[in-house]
Amino acid sequence: SSIMINRNTWQQVSSSVRWHRPLEKDTCKMTMNKFTDQDYLTSKQYSNASNLTTRIRLHRNFSINKQGLIVWIFNNIKLPISSRILELGCGSGDLWLENVSGIPEGWNITLSDLSPGMLEGAQENLRSIDKNFEFRKFDAQKIPYEDEHFDAVIANFMLYHVPDRPRALFEIHRVLKPGGQLYAATNGRNHMREIRELIKSIDPDADLTSAGELFGLENGHDQLINYFSKVVLYRYEDKLVVTEVEPLVRYILSTQRSAIIEDEPQRVADIIRKEIEMNQAFYITKDAGIFVALKNSRSA
Repeated sequence: SSIMINRNTWQQVSSSVRWHRPLEKDTCKMTMNKFTDQDYLTSKQYSNASNLTTRIRLHRNFSINKQGLIVWIFNNIKLPISSRILELGCGSGDLWLENVSGIPEGWNITLSDLSPGMLEGAQENLRSIDKNFEFRKFDAQKIPYEDEHFDAVIANFMLYHVPDRPRALFEIHRVLKPGGQLYAATNGRNHMREIRELIKSIDPDADLTSAGELFGLENGHDQLINYFSKVVLYRYEDKLVVTEVEPLVRYILSTQRSAIIEDEPQRVADIIRKEIEMNQAFYITKDAGIFVALKNSRSA
């Protein structure tokens, strides 16, 4: 019971699409905030890999699950040894960089990102790795490939950045072969909750909408099932036990909310230091997982 896909434009077909079920209120609302403002994302937040690297470093150094989220995500990608794969929002290429030994020779992987700076970083990171990589800059809302081209699409921690998610999901479904799969990792509403509470204590008027409210573990299924015949969620168990002040301050400054505290970093550091002294660590909730969505084995 998948949506009929053909070469008509989104504008021609979108009005006639019959949704499988009502979407959760505001799930696909195109809210132009810092999560979905593409000019901000490409020119500031993700102009290069520095902010992302800062956040990954905190998780790598202070997470209690030592498998690591990126390795866990890769291990959940189950594909034939000969597959054509598209990654949307590839960032700095960490999914492949950290799992080089597990990449089959027969995988042809296209890494894409809207940010030229991120794509350049991915190319540089993967330059010396002898695998079948291709790099392309484009918008997930308009994927420049023919229908039924890929065996899998990977969209990790990026669908909440897309202004028009229904269009992007339509496009993903279109370029997947029958029986193809979408792998979409994301966060839940409670992810890094303690950071939002800390910011709120400094600025009670701060808008602390989480990415998970746009496309998260709680509402992702209802968005995906409109395009895919089967959607399964796998959750990753972990938490942060942060024992140093500076890495957490740097993490907060690297986020979309950095403007709220950039004038008072010492106040933030003092709050974190007091918490660590009192409890031996600053404990932070992690709430992440991956959706695996299957396109019907034959076109509807």
